[in-house]
Amino acid sequence: MSAQKRPLSPHLQIYSKQITSVMSILHRITGIILAIGSLGLLWILVALSLGEAAFSTTQACLSSSFGRFVLLAFSACLMYHFFNGIRHLLWDAGKGFAIPDVYRSGYAVIALTVLCTAGIWWLALQGGAA
Repeated sequence: MSAQKRPLSPHLQIYSKQITSVMSILHRITGIILAIGSLGLLWILVALSLGEAAFSTTQACLSSSFGRFVLLAFSACLMYHFFNGIRHLLWDAGKGFAIPDVYRSGYAVIALTVLCTAGIWWLALQGGAA
């Protein structure tokens, strides 16, 4: 039997990335990060229930440079997942499917993510919380 000549699908090296595919992948990744990050919230709540010594250790860990980076990344993931989720809700309602609207809403999600994450951290650092 001779092998049939079939067209090959483009592989990742030649496939051009589009904003829709990148944002879809990021939405899934941020969802996973938020699910794992909920364990961090559980850690904070358990430390709080164990008393002042356990909570001060947790607070010291989260106040370190690495802890602040983790909190920054978590808050950025939360904002991105939130705004992209609203975008998906609009799509579920049948709005924003035109290609210019898809790109516009994608860039709006990115801009809102950056602005809200920066605003959260500005407020947190102004109040001396972090």
